[in-house]
Amino acid sequence: MKFENLNIIEPILKALKDENYKEASKIQEEAIPSILLGKDLLGCAQTGTGKTAAFAIPTLQLLHNGNKNKKKIQALILTPTRELAIQIHESFQSYGKNLDLKCAVIFGGVSQKPQETIIRNGVDILIATPGRLNDLVNQKIIDLSAIEMFILDEADRMLDMGFINDVKKIIRCIPKKRQTLFFSATMPNEIKKLVSTLLVEPVVVEVAPVASTVDKIEQSLYYVDKSNKKKLLINLLKAKGINSALVFTRTKSDANRLVKYLEESNIGAKAIHGNKSQNARQLALQTFKNGEIQILVATDIAARGIDIDQLSHVINYSLPNIPETYVHRIGRTGRAGLSGTAISFSDVDEIPYVKDIEKLIKKEIEVVKEHEYPMVNLKPSSKTKATGNRTRTANKHGNTPKAKTAGSQTKFGSTPKAKTAGNQTKFGNTPKAKATGNQNSSKTTVGAKKNTTRRTSFK
Repeated sequence: MKFENLNIIEPILKALKDENYKEASKIQEEAIPSILLGKDLLGCAQTGTGKTAAFAIPTLQLLHNGNKNKKKIQALILTPTRELAIQIHESFQSYGKNLDLKCAVIFGGVSQKPQETIIRNGVDILIATPGRLNDLVNQKIIDLSAIEMFILDEADRMLDMGFINDVKKIIRCIPKKRQTLFFSATMPNEIKKLVSTLLVEPVVVEVAPVASTVDKIEQSLYYVDKSNKKKLLINLLKAKGINSALVFTRTKSDANRLVKYLEESNIGAKAIHGNKSQNARQLALQTFKNGEIQILVATDIAARGIDIDQLSHVINYSLPNIPETYVHRIGRTGRAGLSGTAISFSDVDEIPYVKDIEKLIKKEIEVVKEHEYPMVNLKPSSKTKATGNRTRTANKHGNTPKAKTAGSQTKFGSTPKAKTAGNQTKFGNTPKAKATGNQNSSKTTVGAKKNTTRRTSFK
């Protein structure tokens, strides 16, 4: 469906045209009309579905139509990470550039003084991370008493990062009479409880369930000893002529070591993780987007909100112990209907993770058997609990908790069976980046639920 058919006002349509948006994605097509009617909404959608535009466009339109030149904040968007907050702010800048609305973004890790100045000058729309927002609310610098629209994005990641209590504190500061939009890729019990207390007869939009992967993403798996992963990565980068890739590691120290190794091999790379300053993280991301470096190495938490046009490759240098994270990772390529490639490395200790991932996505990942560094160590580490289903979660710093020692339930007597792989604005001072549509025109694999719209209260 074209955006012209969604009752979107002309100033926003003009901005969308400038960004080369043509067709609405499924979540935009289903969510925008309901939000414009003032209904609460629960969006079950993952990265790459176009959900930011799905809530940003109607929020801008509703505030524009009802704008009374208030000095107080009218719309609040909560998001778990700085990178995602900045990304959302950039989207609001792009879509709202023809409207008389002021937007600001606040997050921790930087001085709050410039943020205080922007807030005191008057803001209509605020995008924030929970920690910094609570700080400024407690200091009575931010007043949330006039909030008309409350948007909670990436709620499941808020839970994973330990922010759920901060979120509840913020909710107690905003009016009970409001429109609430709630987005989460997964629906664990704690999130369901929050939904039941926040939303009133919401419209529910489900798009691309987390257990689905995009058909246009070519997935492959290399079994390799941990000690040879760096060599295999260099080999693949050169042999396959990969000009840019987002590489995921499990820990921050792994990311730093890998960047050092890549630079020693004359491959431009930077790391992005929680120990890096906000300026360093933004610089790394911007140099990668500009093509000044070939590789961006990231941990899962830091990568949340990274949105890069035409990213061709995602490489799982370390496999995630949570299978849903694998889907989030590879979903950063193959966006807007484009093709993409996801390459994963697995050492002997990660074989159980492979099994869990394949169980979730309901397909086997093609194994590349013929390569220069085949796995020869078939004995799992004594520290690894190779028991199939991974129930552990990453902690708030993005590191994976160590597993308890246990006996192996996986047979390692032979190498795993393999298949041979043949513009200037008044919205604040965040640097302007080209917004992306995140239009989700790709199909989903077998096992993906059909996109549906329904009403429920989750009670």
